[in-house]
Amino acid sequence: MKRTFDLLFAATGLVALTPVLGLLALAVWVSSPGPVFFRQERLGLAGESFRICKFRTMTVRNTGPAVTAGNDARITPVGRFLRRHKLDELPQLWNVLKGDMSFVGPRPEVPEFAELFPERYARILRVRPGITHGGTLLFRREEEILASVADPRRFYIDEVLPAKMTAYEADLAPGLLQDIRVIVATIAPFLAAEPFGPEDFIPAVAMASAPADADEALIPAAIAALEPILRPTPLAPTHLVRPAARVWTQPSHQSTPRVAHLGSALARTGTEAARPSRRQVAAV
Repeated sequence: MKRTFDLLFAATGLVALTPVLGLLALAVWVSSPGPVFFRQERLGLAGESFRICKFRTMTVRNTGPAVTAGNDARITPVGRFLRRHKLDELPQLWNVLKGDMSFVGPRPEVPEFAELFPERYARILRVRPGITHGGTLLFRREEEILASVADPRRFYIDEVLPAKMTAYEADLAPGLLQDIRVIVATIAPFLAAEPFGPEDFIPAVAMASAPADADEALIPAAIAALEPILRPTPLAPTHLVRPAARVWTQPSHQSTPRVAHLGSALARTGTEAARPSRRQVAAV
């Protein structure tokens, strides 16, 4: 049923949005030299890798961190518009049609980060990744949060990604009705005059009361705001709720322990995929 739903809506979406996709592709092509599409390896169902497809939003010759903050100089003017309105994600309808992704599911992570949490991703990768998910809705302003910290990569690994994984694990098999609710919640902001404003799933009072560098305090606030929209039960356990006054400080490079290979964790869960083995990931 879920796969049939994905096929029908992906095919319908690609046909209906063909004029929009064409205009966006033209804007990317005219605005900066390079290919229209950006492709990157991500981990899919059972740990099989695939290449996700997006509209290119950065300059072609770019070097920098895998985590992109909102103030990243590599982002082109057109790319900034696409990222703000999430329009760069539209080509993933093709990934859904191919079977790499679903409409609703955990966002596919790059191997570099997934391999830091092998046991947790062994569970998350039991389902097909998606374009959107309840956990994804918590981080619509992720790039702005990352732009406000000294080390976006470290903050993503230590704070943002664990919160995402908790939300994913809490809702791995939501059912078709829940999928529809998530899709509606994803599309709803586009109907507003100013999509993804400061109040979007992050209460203004929480933003006003939290210290400027205590961005992690916004994560539990966002979770609390999202609960009545998507489900009656919490999306995350109480250990994620931290006092608003707690200030995040950059941890040492020894804070992430050495971890086992993701493939071995997948094998222990009975979901080993036929994919090339990767090197063991050491502490970051």
